[in-house]
Amino acid sequence: MESSIEFRAAPLQFCGAVRECTIEFMQYKGVIFGCLRQTNRKSNCRVQVFQTNLFQWQLNSFTLIFFMRSKPSVTTIFTDLGAVLLTNGWDRGSRKKAIAHFNLDPEETQERHHLTFDTYEVGKITLDEYLNRVVFYKKRSFTRLEFGRFMFDQSKPFDDMIQLVKNLKKKYRLRIAVVSNEGRELAEYRIKKFMLNDFVDFFIVSSFVHFRKPDADIFRVALDTAQVNPKQVVYIEDRPMFVQVAEKLGIRGLHHIDYATTLKKLENLGLA
Repeated sequence: MESSIEFRAAPLQFCGAVRECTIEFMQYKGVIFGCLRQTNRKSNCRVQVFQTNLFQWQLNSFTLIFFMRSKPSVTTIFTDLGAVLLTNGWDRGSRKKAIAHFNLDPEETQERHHLTFDTYEVGKITLDEYLNRVVFYKKRSFTRLEFGRFMFDQSKPFDDMIQLVKNLKKKYRLRIAVVSNEGRELAEYRIKKFMLNDFVDFFIVSSFVHFRKPDADIFRVALDTAQVNPKQVVYIEDRPMFVQVAEKLGIRGLHHIDYATTLKKLENLGLA
């Protein structure tokens, strides 16, 4: 160590609280390290070691004031899947591409989709049953396999968002949960294809739990599964209504627009 000083402060002002303690600062290669030995009324000593580059002291009043980054109160991130970590699984844009590619009737296809898709997303019918109702209710010039492959191929990753969540998980030891409206086959394909199991701890997917956003019960299932206080959760979601539903349960909602704005919002929550 280049230099070391011990400074005894009575009282010490530390994060707004007054404590009896001993502070030792050590400087090494231009970095200030501090060791705080705080004694409570029972004379037990608690030691905190930290790194800081911003501190000041007033010798005349024996008051030492220093600042250090506190551990964030967030322990868990809930995140949507489509439009946050990945593209949407089967949205209007993807259906328009399919209609053009397979020469389907636009109006009839969209109407049949809207009458059926909610039932598929909540897990009450399979993908085959969905396709029977929307596409293969009559003879086609293409196969079910060809159409299914086209559906799956629409999914693409948002690599910057995936890496951001991975980094936050590692840095702050967070738990990560996906809370998403997805049909079972699409969800399972996307989880495996983009290796989401590598960093996501659990998946609360509408077709798995049979609740679909904006039903608040899907968030209650996520909270019960995580066994976490809602105030310790940040939920990243691209749909404002779903953010509001989560916030009604005490979850911190974060409306996702793009990577840059979400990064800034997370930094404001202490997740830099």
